[in-house]
This record gives sequence, C-alpha cells and structure tokens, in this order.
Amino acid sequence: MSDHLLHISLAQGNFCVGDISGNQQKIIELAKQAESDQNADVVIFPELALTGYPPEDLLFRPGFHRRVAKALQEVASELSSLNIILGYPELHEGKLFNSAAHFFRGQRVVNYRKQFLPNYAVFDEKRYFHPGDSPTITEVNGFKLGLTICEDIWNPSTSAEAAKAGAEVLCNLNASPYHRGKSRLRREAVSTAAQAGKLPVLYVNTVGGQDELVFDGGSFCVDSDGLVTGQGIFFEESVIPVKVQRGPARISVESGLITPPDDDAALYSALLLGIRDYVSKNGFQGCVLGTSGGIDSALVLALAVDALGPDAVTGVSMPSRYTADMSIEDAREQARRHGCSFHVVPIRTAFEALQQSLSPALANVEQGVTAENLQARVRGVMLMAFSNASGAMVLATGNKSEMSVGYATLYGDMAGGFAPLKDVPKTMVYRLARWRNQQAPVIPERILERPPTAELAPGQQDSDSLPPYDVLDPILEQYIEADKTPQEIAADGFDLSVVRRVAAMVDRNEYKRRQAAPGVRVSERAFGRDRRYPITSRYNEQEPTI
Repeated sequence: MSDHLLHISLAQGNFCVGDISGNQQKIIELAKQAESDQNADVVIFPELALTGYPPEDLLFRPGFHRRVAKALQEVASELSSLNIILGYPELHEGKLFNSAAHFFRGQRVVNYRKQFLPNYAVFDEKRYFHPGDSPTITEVNGFKLGLTICEDIWNPSTSAEAAKAGAEVLCNLNASPYHRGKSRLRREAVSTAAQAGKLPVLYVNTVGGQDELVFDGGSFCVDSDGLVTGQGIFFEESVIPVKVQRGPARISVESGLITPPDDDAALYSALLLGIRDYVSKNGFQGCVLGTSGGIDSALVLALAVDALGPDAVTGVSMPSRYTADMSIEDAREQARRHGCSFHVVPIRTAFEALQQSLSPALANVEQGVTAENLQARVRGVMLMAFSNASGAMVLATGNKSEMSVGYATLYGDMAGGFAPLKDVPKTMVYRLARWRNQQAPVIPERILERPPTAELAPGQQDSDSLPPYDVLDPILEQYIEADKTPQEIAADGFDLSVVRRVAAMVDRNEYKRRQAAPGVRVSERAFGRDRRYPITSRYNEQEPTI
C-alpha cells in the first residue's frame, strides 16, 4: 500500500434476513473476490449486512445476537489480511445499536453507532435501536476514514462533524430501499453531505428483495464538491472498485461510471428482483398464475418468466361462460412466446356445482356480485391446487388502482403468495407492458389495445364500475400518496363528486388490503408498511362546513 493511494471495494451484496451463516459466507467470498480481482486494501459492506435488512423483531431474540457475535469473530479471523468495514447489530450492556465495525488482523479497530434512526415510511428503527452520539474515525495507511450509516448521510451535520473529527473520506453504509426516483434523491443527499463536510463520500448500498422491499444497489462515490466520480451497477450483486488518491490539494475518489437505468427500466428491474428473491429465498419451486388474457396477468407473466425462467412458470387460463375466445387465444399465444407451461381449466362445472349447492340457502347466488365473486373464488381454489401439487407459489395479478378502490375479490383474484403489481397503478401497468414489448414483443398487441374487463358478467368492462384509469390514477396518487382532501384534489380540475366517490371507495376497502398478499414497494407510499390506516374508522375525509 502507498500512503498516496488506497484501493477500496464497495461490496453490494444480496443478503438474506436471518441467514447469518449464509451472509457470513457471502461476506467472505465477496471480500476475497475484491482482494484477488481488485487488489483491495479495504472492503466496505452495507448496513446490517451480517443479518440482512430489516431484521425486525429477530432483533429481540437473544440467540440471534449470540450467532451475530460468533459470525463477527469468524469473519474477522478469516479475512485478517484485509481491512473490513461491516454493518451489524451491536448489543452492548442491554442496549441495541445499528453499528459498523472496522476489522483488521482479526481485531476490531473501531466501532461506529448510527446516530440518526429513521422512523418514517417503511422504517421503524426507533423500535429497536438506540442512537449513537459521536463521529468515528479510523485510519488505513494514512487515510482517515469517517464511518456513517444510511440515514446519517441525509443529515449534513453528520458529515460536518466527521470532518471536524479529522475524517478525510466519508464511508456511508446503506440499506436504502428502492422507490421511483430514489436514486436521484440519494445523489442529491450525498452531494449535499459531501459539500457540508468538504469530504469525498463512498456510498455502498445493499441489493436484493426482502418481502415488500427491494434494494437496488447502485453504489457510488462523489468528490468533495459533491460531483459523482463513480457509479456502480443497479439491481445486481457487485463489487465496485474505488481508487482513493491523495493529491497535492485534496483527496480524489474515482471508479467506473455506468449510466443508471431510466425510470421504466428501473421499475421493471425492481419488480423482477422482488419476484425472484421472494420466490427463491422462501424456497418455492417457481410460480403459477391465472392468465386471463388481460393486461395485468400479461405483465405479471412476462415479469415472472424474466425473473425465474420459462421452466419455472405456469400460466393457467380458467374460462367461464363470459370469457371471450380472444382471452384464451391471447393468453395461450403469450405463453407460447415465452416458452412456459400453459393450461386451460374451465371453471363452469365447478361454478355451477357451487351455485346449485348454495341456491337453497341464497336467493341471489345466480346473479350480481355474488355470482361474479363466486367465479373469482373458484379460480383462486384452482390456482392454489396447482400450488399445492407443484410447490410453486401463486402470483396474484391485481394492480394498485384495483387494490385502492376494492375492485378485487377476497379469496378470489386476490389469492396468492405475492402480488408483484400491488404498488403499480393501472396506467403504469400499460406503460411497463409497452416498455417490455420494446425489448421483445412477448405480449400480444390485442391485449394492449383491448378495454380492460374482469369478464365476470356479460359485456362487462372496468369502466362500468370505475372512472377511466387516466382519471382514477391521478386522484388516487393525490389521495393516497399526498394525503390531499377531496376538495384539494378537485381544485386541480377533477370533478368533486368523482373524487369523493373514489375517496370513499379507498376508505371502505382497507379491510381487503389488510388481507392482501405482500407485493413489491415501488412508490413512496405503498399499502402495508407505508400506509397504516385503521380498518374500523368513522373518519370521513370531507371538509367541514364553516
């Protein structure tokens, strides 16, 4: 090593929550890869890399921390020739901290405790951790490295305090989940922090799917002016080399520069990664889904095949008396283009048998919403049978627009282990489907052009029950993600009666959403961890008359 040059590798690994031994092995493998391929002097891993993020209430289990302590010792011993900076949960005198430690020659050199604990949106760190209260500086071959963790970088005071304590380069360990536009926000925050401390910043982020969260990687570095001087790959495990060099006037940091994916490509990649990791990390043998010939199931089928490969995906068409021939034809054709398994299993016999069984007790079993939902629930039963027989997980195909207003059937089309489009509005579904077809035309054009329909009644279309999606989706975005009142939304040019109707539908369908499968979070306000509303509530979102 030279006192003018330091080789640092940013190891954005895909770590699984709770798999301490597996994560330990991955840390060792990535570090050795960095040492052999990149001549690394220092390898920096993400926030809570040893346990995966977020470990949630696993942090309350004493045995969990005993395993963490053992794994830390073994990592330090195995990688004694390297400087390792590693995120882990630290239990100290009965208090828990979100920490990062620098290990060298089998010993802990310094330990840093995260100072700013996020407690908003999907974050709940104050439930578990105590905050640290001071900067931590460590030295490697004459370079003084300041350690920070995730939320610290969003508070420029942390950078300034580290600089005052003697830091020359700031290392920021992250488990920062994806949402649309997040990479731009990160760059802005890190640039501000770099300028506040007049320090270059190395930002390492984890990658992978964890339940509803997707971590997109994209580790990068900026110079002391806040300009990006290195950008790593997104949505893939990677070890990114950074050259840290002391010049006559200042320290420079440099790495390769890749072009970040555009918004549609990033969103598609996030959904892919969410599906792949949820299926694989939970031990399922592929997936199965209902392929109705509509746009939602068409996009989910494309995502599933792209994520898992055609051999791991099964599409099932379950026509009723109301299903148009084109629906079966288009679903079959898409499955052919993908090369995945496809079955046609009519539901008419099962549906009529249930109607006959119920008719002595229920007068309206042959008409209206009862009959419509019964069809959807027959399909749910059939898909679960495929799942039980094969070990494949059922993917639900509903989108955020439908989930918002309750245009979905409990135990019917909502049945499934994972809902990839749960946070994707209908207009975005069409946009992503068209984007996917630009890469290769896997979705038949007729699916993209056909008006959306549930096909549960004669001549049925979504527009019979809902406003047009290009009207509905902007209303939902303002009501759900921006918390605006109907009056405020109407002031933007929407019909007040339509807005009030939509808001009422959102409010009364919380009970359905509470029972929905988890799905990939891609917005700043997803249902579930982000938006927690009471099911039983008499609050009415109408402005009082003054």
